[in-house]
Amino acid sequence: MRAAIYARVSTSNNGQDPRVQTREIREYCERRGWQIAGEYVDAGISGAKDSRPELNKLMADAHRRRFDAVVVWKFDRFARSVSHLLRALENFNALGVGFVSLSEQIDTSTPTGKMVFIVLGAVAELERSLIAERVRAGLRNAKGTRLGRPRISVDASRVARLRAEGRTVREIAVTLGVSRSLVHKTLANRGAVGAAITVG
Repeated sequence: MRAAIYARVSTSNNGQDPRVQTREIREYCERRGWQIAGEYVDAGISGAKDSRPELNKLMADAHRRRFDAVVVWKFDRFARSVSHLLRALENFNALGVGFVSLSEQIDTSTPTGKMVFIVLGAVAELERSLIAERVRAGLRNAKGTRLGRPRISVDASRVARLRAEGRTVREIAVTLGVSRSLVHKTLANRGAVGAAITVG
């Protein structure tokens, strides 16, 4: 069995050393009598990144059938999310490549590992369904609701009266509890005295 080792650390200058991961993986491969076909190490790269140089290379080599299994120290060293992990496992499954995670003690080449793969798929599908349902519920609740800031109405006749009394725009705004820009707009439309002007 040819095995590919994958390791990742977020920072390479803060005490994190990928050799901690690769050493344990090598020992595991030796115990199982597996030949190490290659090591892929992303150092100083966040697991949240969609693209990682060594992970991209590993996936490309998997398609070239350069190894029979991928061994990682822990799920979160390899995948950024359950859905990302599932997509990778689906790819490996289609290529006939096994996947082993030491910390979680998962090996997709075994019956137990295959069961975990199925469970992960079900969880990811449930997650997608729940997200879709929340979106639909949100749209239903928002139906007929005006999004954005609420409309503010002001009595144009009262604005005109206060202005005629010699009040400044600022004083009118404070008295009515509205913005000065709304007072300016109302005065600009003061031809509509007595009507209520609604501004969004």
